[in-house]
Amino acid sequence: MPVLASDYNPTFIFKNGHLSTVYSGLFRRIEGLEQQRERLELEDGDFIDLDWSYSKTKSEKVVILLHGLEGNAQRPYITGSAKAFNVAGVDACAVNFRGCSGETNRLFRSYHSGATEDLDAVVQSILKKKKVYRNLYKRGEFRWQYGHEICW
Repeated sequence: MPVLASDYNPTFIFKNGHLSTVYSGLFRRIEGLEQQRERLELEDGDFIDLDWSYSKTKSEKVVILLHGLEGNAQRPYITGSAKAFNVAGVDACAVNFRGCSGETNRLFRSYHSGATEDLDAVVQSILKKKKVYRNLYKRGEFRWQYGHEICW
């Protein structure tokens, strides 16, 4: 992997990556992002919640944002990313994994990074309900273990 030259020079206090990470998690606030929650019913009888935000102009582009372990779609790194994509003309679907949306799920099943069924349900839901995004599937591709393709 090539090493890229950068002229980025953080202020003294943020030269420590750990402090920079903690500061951002504790103090960063994202203003002006409006989200609409959609509950996606899953085939196994459970649900996941999707937090949608939209570009000010009609968009044919969508990004699916996935939070990290113990996160949710309201964390500043997700809402900040959603806002940046919206400003760039891209709609954002921020996924709350099972048990992460602030509401207890129906089944005694948590999420883990190796299970792709829930992500597949999100992609299929977007394709079915949001047909305006269908053309995104011509721009690139990502394949996961079940042979499905999602492309942006």
